[in-house]
Amino acid sequence: MAYNSKFGPAAQTPPQRAHILHQLLVLAAEAHRKSSPQDQQLYQRYVAGELSWVEILASQEVMSGL
Repeated sequence: MAYNSKFGPAAQTPPQRAHILHQLLVLAAEAHRKSSPQDQQLYQRYVAGELSWVEILASQEVMSGL
């Protein structure tokens, strides 16, 4: 598997990205933050390798009007 600089060294495969996402969602739940359906779609695309985390954050800013 070739290294993809779009993702960090610990997020090169879908299972690795799913694990990282799970950790982030646990922290978000502890902070009483819920994911919107649009966020969930972005997260699925992250795990699939279609979007980087930076691209997700940019998309969320656009959707929220920031």
